Amino acid sequence: MKKVLTLCFVFAASFLISNNLKAQQVKIGFFDEQAVLALMPGIGKVDTLLQTYVSDSLNPRRDYILSELKRKDSTLRADSAIGKLTPQVKDIMQKEMSQDFYTIQNWQQIQQEAIQTKQDQLLLPFRQKVYGVLQDIIKDQKYTHVFKPTEVIYAEKSDDIALRVLAGLKIPLPKEVADAIKEAGISSTPAPVKPAAPKK
Repeated sequence: MKKVLTLCFVFAASFLISNNLKAQQVKIGFFDEQAVLALMPGIGKVDTLLQTYVSDSLNPRRDYILSELKRKDSTLRADSAIGKLTPQVKDIMQKEMSQDFYTIQNWQQIQQEAIQTKQDQLLLPFRQKVYGVLQDIIKDQKYTHVFKPTEVIYAEKSDDIALRVLAGLKIPLPKEVADAIKEAGISSTPAPVKPAAPKK
């Protein structure tokens, strides 16, 4: 009788563990945002807009700060020589010059941060479209974990969610990408981009 009870207990425990493992099934995929964004229609305008931002906004700002620093320095020297400045005004000018000097000295970092912020702003509409499709795919395909491809050592091509996202975006794609989507067995593949006609 004891053997029968033990056997029933072992069977029930293995059944519960098996069901629990099925309920906790893990599905892993990887997603390369940059690869998808690079194929988005109109994405090339972002680089042009960033270059315009640097030449029309950032460079003039740097030049203005530099010219103000030089102007304040020459004013401070000239007015200090003839005793025209009060100690309070001199102190204010020195603080302003110190801030300007700090800005010029750290301009590379300041410019990089400003460019990154502007780039994020310009890429936002593209990312919203991409991540909207990505969220639908994660939910529909029941992915539990999604990694960047730099963090993946090995994965099946079918686990490349970027291909599913590109198919879901229904944008024109290069033939090799459309073929990779087809090869992976992903449905709703958009038509590949036709090669440009040769110039005569």
